Amino acid sequence: MRETQAPWPARDTLSITGVRAIVTAPEGIPLVVVRVDTSEPGLYGLGCATFTQRFHAVAAAVDRHVAPLLVGRHPADIEDINRLVHLSSYWRNGPVLNNALSGVDQALWDIAGKRAGMPVYELLGGRVRAAADTYLHASGATVTETIEHAAALVEQGYRHVRLQTGGPGLGTYGAPGIAGGYPRAPYPDGWDVNRYLATTPALFAEARRVLGDGVELLHDVHSRLTPKQAVVLARALEPYRLYFLEDVVAPEHYDRLPEVTAASPVPIAVGEQLSSLTDAARLVQSHAVDLLRVHVSTVGGLSAGRKLAAVCELNGVLTAWHGPGDVSPVGMAANIALDVTSAAFGIQEGHVYSDETREVFPGTPVARDGYLHPSPDPGWGVDLDERLAARYPPVTGLHERWAATVRRPDGGLESP
Repeated sequence: MRETQAPWPARDTLSITGVRAIVTAPEGIPLVVVRVDTSEPGLYGLGCATFTQRFHAVAAAVDRHVAPLLVGRHPADIEDINRLVHLSSYWRNGPVLNNALSGVDQALWDIAGKRAGMPVYELLGGRVRAAADTYLHASGATVTETIEHAAALVEQGYRHVRLQTGGPGLGTYGAPGIAGGYPRAPYPDGWDVNRYLATTPALFAEARRVLGDGVELLHDVHSRLTPKQAVVLARALEPYRLYFLEDVVAPEHYDRLPEVTAASPVPIAVGEQLSSLTDAARLVQSHAVDLLRVHVSTVGGLSAGRKLAAVCELNGVLTAWHGPGDVSPVGMAANIALDVTSAAFGIQEGHVYSDETREVFPGTPVARDGYLHPSPDPGWGVDLDERLAARYPPVTGLHERWAATVRRPDGGLESP
């Protein structure tokens, strides 16, 4: 496709020869990785494009729409290629295209590091810290179980822990629920917002009593409150000094976030459901968040993450990049590169990858004493064994089937 070639001559003959998506699920969570091959034998890059709920669509976007744009291009033209993919669909900023874009962008940065013989973080100006402080999730069916789980994580060296506790019904986010919790309701397995608002402060009161003040506590609402309810919960949690309260309202109500954040006595963290770089930047510039939590593999890749980190630094906002099990080890390596090169870093969400995942992805980041360290190897320092990856095919519809069950006791659908 001659029309996609850059209007300037490359300084050498290196070119992109292939772009393709690889989908694997060693932990049951579909992960999408983009591989970009070049004309230099053995030189390729990997990028995370994981949109686990719509992985087929992302893979098709990569293979059928994005790849033909890039074959023949020089892999060093990262910013131009990023803009080309972004603008080429005309309608833009959706999660499918932006995941495809993120995978390509991260793969090109991986190639850049390998060509230079340096880890990507050195291409970004080098480190401003040795490693990224990390939090993990503690959950349980009861408050006691949750706090026991949290205490075990603290014993392993983690200084930040997110707490989620189950309750009646199966709609509880991040912890096991109790089937038939509302037996007289139209939907007995529902999730009740009033019970949630009443019991969540009790969880943190007990956590502070047992764990003391030496650990930072976090909580994820998962977008289930109205703006007024969010303020009520934030004020009820003030005595327990949360490090942050996450995703208090749905994305449809982000225009109300500035007033919620201004009224909240605890820091508000938001952003993982955004796929637009400009929308994320507006959250920061409108004083709507205290910590920005975008999914770097959805918002446009490392290039977008760098820009957002700079906007955060200039506006006194911290970063807390999304990093659960639906971020591949390649995406986690990109998160860490941003963490250790930005003065705006706050905290990094962590995930303990399974043995199977570490086999599929040699070089998978592993926390030590609660810190994630960047790899000293060129590029991301993470590879992908496609033969092993093929042993773990993804299953379609896992998230959709769960989301269909998340309802209030009256049967109304709730944010999953």
